[in-house]
Amino acid sequence: MSRDILLMVDALAREKNVEREIVFTALEMALASATKKRFKEDVDVRVSIDRETGDYSAFRRWLVVPDETEEVIMDQQYLLSEGKEEQSDIEVGDYIEEALEPVDFGRIGAQAAKQVILQKIRDAEREQILSDFLARKEHLVSGAIKRLERGNAIIETGRLEAVLPRDQMIPKENLRVGDRVRACLLRIDRGVRGPQLILSRISPEFLIRLFQLEVPEIEEGLLEIKSAARDPGVRAKIAVKSNDQRIDPIGTCVGMRGSRVQAVTGELAGERVDIILWSADPAQFVINALAPADVSSIVVDEEKHTMDIVVDGENLPQAIGRGGQNVRLASELTGWQLNIMTLDESQRKKEQETASVRALFMERLDVDQEVADILVDEGFGTLEEIAYVPITEMLEIESFDENTVNELRTRARNALLTEAIASEEQVGHDVEDLLTLEGMDNPTARMLARGGIKTKEDLADLAVDDLVEITQMDEDRARQLIMAARAPWFAEQSN
Repeated sequence: MSRDILLMVDALAREKNVEREIVFTALEMALASATKKRFKEDVDVRVSIDRETGDYSAFRRWLVVPDETEEVIMDQQYLLSEGKEEQSDIEVGDYIEEALEPVDFGRIGAQAAKQVILQKIRDAEREQILSDFLARKEHLVSGAIKRLERGNAIIETGRLEAVLPRDQMIPKENLRVGDRVRACLLRIDRGVRGPQLILSRISPEFLIRLFQLEVPEIEEGLLEIKSAARDPGVRAKIAVKSNDQRIDPIGTCVGMRGSRVQAVTGELAGERVDIILWSADPAQFVINALAPADVSSIVVDEEKHTMDIVVDGENLPQAIGRGGQNVRLASELTGWQLNIMTLDESQRKKEQETASVRALFMERLDVDQEVADILVDEGFGTLEEIAYVPITEMLEIESFDENTVNELRTRARNALLTEAIASEEQVGHDVEDLLTLEGMDNPTARMLARGGIKTKEDLADLAVDDLVEITQMDEDRARQLIMAARAPWFAEQSN
């Protein structure tokens, strides 16, 4: 019988042109399926075939799960504490196995076994086709629409099936069966019917790939596309950079008499494309992205990653664009949050910020308005700046002598210290409830409190991934803490 298995494996491997290991794995699945039919309950069975002799063994197995697991599948799982009674060194994720009498290979329904094996081989063939496709790095996919299913277009692309979902089509475009379309590979879905290519015609990546197709200088590395943003079917912006000073990046992408950009626009159902010159200076890049609107001034807030763009009244409609389209695309293209405002609005905002900083300095440093105004005029905006900037910079302020500078720095540091102590006292108060939880320690409780998790109820509402992200602890400990916090829930249910 063992020899029969080896002969069958060799024959199928040659016939289907797949590796012997794939056939062995498929046969193990068929034998496991047949063995499971002995049991009325849904059990987990593993079959192992010796690759050299053809001998095979069958095992029933149970997965070891944490003791805190809420619903244990009795026919397939063991709690860790129970598992350790069977095997002292067992860990979560291991299996407890019990040897079974293997089924007689000759009694297995030959057709059922063959179906399992052939399905496994078909899956392997599809995976090989997919691997070959990915190896070619074909990010742009083209083909004819084979059929339409619930608004989604099924596209024939060689031996793989591709799907262009309705929500990835350019709005208002009317695609029909038989139409040839191009699209960008969005992702690969591995479903029951094998891997499917999911395509998109609305992603910024599609725009980038089309330009790479139309502009050879990009492929050659002379030009580089830095980013792209789209309002599909209406308008798009693409940022380009030249790696060769002799090449005009915008003119090269536009092409002779606009031929290159028109070819892209034609593929995008008439979508208007603005080609923007990329700049390493974020402010200049934003100015370029907002063209044709003229920018009067820019205030950059690197900490909040925002820019206040000041334009005159005449340029305001252009800068914002219809329905905010121009500023939205410019924001996506540059990666900065852009706030468009007129000169009057900018002035009012500046006055409000100045008044707020002035009030802060007067209250926390216990100084009069004149001293606060001097600090604001010199560019100071926070207590940290006053406390820790090099003393030489503050001594350059003509209105202050050395004694005044030292006094201001001391007051700023004292104010910050008082603030820090008050904050720590509040944190200490906030962690009281958390520290009553079994397994909780002070550093972890304080870390949670600073993250807004101040009670056991707050902790119970967290998912394991959230707790790991906040504290960087391992998943097992995170799971234990959350289950401990949820203990009262289960107590209420049992009552």
